Amino acid sequence: MGESVEWGLHCCVTLGWLADRGPVSIRRLAAWFDLPQEYLKKRLQPLARAGILGSSPGVHGGWSLARSPDEITVMDVVTALEGAVEPFRCAEIRRRGVGARGAGPEFDRPCGVTTVMRRAELAWRRELAAHTIAELMASPESAERTRRNYERMIASVVE
Repeated sequence: MGESVEWGLHCCVTLGWLADRGPVSIRRLAAWFDLPQEYLKKRLQPLARAGILGSSPGVHGGWSLARSPDEITVMDVVTALEGAVEPFRCAEIRRRGVGARGAGPEFDRPCGVTTVMRRAELAWRRELAAHTIAELMASPESAERTRRNYERMIASVVE
């Protein structure tokens, strides 16, 4: 998984905490995390295409959650940013080389390695789908610190 997943999740949580402040400009969001502005913007665009984030143009525009935080799962964010790619790709190496000679019907079904890896992937997906952005926002201390620091940032930086 790439760093864009971490960035996307933290941006979603932060935008959730700042929802009552209106859209957050890409400049402020990038400065918030000390990230490259253009690169962050490219990382957020798939979240907008997936209906997780919304962006509005103009002087008072910026990024915001497009849905309620309790309707956005961690898996939604991961899928939007990483795609539906399977983490494990079976290349069927058991069918190659000397080990494949004389194989019988056992090659008609998935091997134990593939079976275990698919089960693990399914458990991973279920776990990510079971958690929402709202859950990640549950820390009142972090929410208050974010709001307080955001107000300070706005007061000290003129766009």
